[in-house]
Amino acid sequence: MTKPQKVSLSEAISQIQNGDMLTFSGFTIWRRPMAAIMELIRQGKKDLHLVMVNGGTHDDMLAGAGCVKIWESCWVGHELYGKIGGNFSRKVEAGEIICEDYSHVQVLYRLTAGAQGIPFMPTYAAMGSDILNPEYDMLGKAGLRDGSNPKIPAQKYEMYKDNFYGNETVLVPAAQPDWCIAHVNMVGSEGTVRVLGQKYSDEEAMKAADRVIVITEQIVPEEFIRREPERNLLPPYLVDYIVELPWGAHPTGCFGAYEADGAFIKDFFNNTRTQEGFDAWAAEWIFGVRDHEEYLNKLGVSRLETLRASSALGYSPKVKRGSR
Repeated sequence: MTKPQKVSLSEAISQIQNGDMLTFSGFTIWRRPMAAIMELIRQGKKDLHLVMVNGGTHDDMLAGAGCVKIWESCWVGHELYGKIGGNFSRKVEAGEIICEDYSHVQVLYRLTAGAQGIPFMPTYAAMGSDILNPEYDMLGKAGLRDGSNPKIPAQKYEMYKDNFYGNETVLVPAAQPDWCIAHVNMVGSEGTVRVLGQKYSDEEAMKAADRVIVITEQIVPEEFIRREPERNLLPPYLVDYIVELPWGAHPTGCFGAYEADGAFIKDFFNNTRTQEGFDAWAAEWIFGVRDHEEYLNKLGVSRLETLRASSALGYSPKVKRGSR
């Protein structure tokens, strides 16, 4: 059993190869590893295969940069700040991304099967919908279910009549990504992982992946994080690389640390509806800064302090909320 390596963000992302299958922590605009997403783009990663319970700002950004070849999920958008992923939609319509549609629960069960080391999971989800229409097996239509890629199952799903009660159900194949990139609140010095607030499908995603990169707001003494083992999510032996990177989820939020930067996400959504718009935005915010530290300096202390959560409340009292 080897201990996880503490590395820089650029070192961690350099381990990911073109064509690798990736999954991520978080949910829509919460605890997405956005600094890693921008570093993937800076390093020019291509032909990535994304599989996740739901999309968000992170995969829309990767799509706009031309990093994505295959996408398997149920939805992509920015919640209140942009209902659809404009970059993703544009690339799918142009035939540049193969979009394999599963229901939300189906993708969760695929990762659950991968985490448990079993080949499939049964579910009733999406029965009677076009998700199970053979005409929309997009990986199959592209000729990619031929066994040449061990990460792509031979079938999108299989209908099955169980032998116990005689009910028809759907078997969805396990997903076992090459990598999970996760952003978390804290990691012990030996690699124990803790998430505050909702954990979403993080445990399934991390355990399903062959290798795990954990990006954390802070590294704390292992003795401290093990005082309350029931609050911890993942043991050190399941982690490969640790990157200590405060604000590494911005512009998405990290419960207990900072809010989602809604204005930033809305600006991204509004200004990247065309490829020219995305390229201009990326030139400023991704390629116009050398690394995450320069990115934070560009954002400015005042903006970040407005987003910072109160340690007592768990959220920022300075962020203006919606009103009717």
